[in-house]
Amino acid sequence: MANFQLDKVHSSISFQVKHLMVSKAKGEFTQFDVEVDGDVDQLESAKVKVTVQASSIDTKNEDRDNHLRSGDFFDVENYPVITFVSESIKKVSDDDYEVTGKLTIRNVTRTETFKVEFNGQSKNPLDGSIVAGFDVEGKINREDYGLTWNAALETGGFLIGKDVKLFGSFEFVIS
Repeated sequence: MANFQLDKVHSSISFQVKHLMVSKAKGEFTQFDVEVDGDVDQLESAKVKVTVQASSIDTKNEDRDNHLRSGDFFDVENYPVITFVSESIKKVSDDDYEVTGKLTIRNVTRTETFKVEFNGQSKNPLDGSIVAGFDVEGKINREDYGLTWNAALETGGFLIGKDVKLFGSFEFVIS
């Protein structure tokens, strides 16, 4: 059993969603933690828990961020935390996995599956530590979690798409 210590400086959680039916609005969550319990050589048996502070959403637009924190979207006063708890990890190929678990947003919990790429391990020449890296991606329907606010467009369609693409890049110090 290894100890996975998240290197927050070299880790990120970001997202993108269709905007005005023609482009993508992008953002990130700046405050999060990822706990991994398991062995880097036997990832299928590992357990993962991700905790995100919903109020840390950052789209580089203060008005939009405040709207996303409001009751129209994340309602961070009543639902401050987004969580993902793994239930299974399946090896798909040499470095590719699928992690399935329970995602909870606004007190709504659904089963979701995310693709995970294991980027390998390396020795940090600065301090001699062993690090491991993972990239994660997936897609969820925001309306499944009560994030239903939208506005119809005069030209057809809606202001905001339903599908949200999620991306994570995580580096851990392994001991």
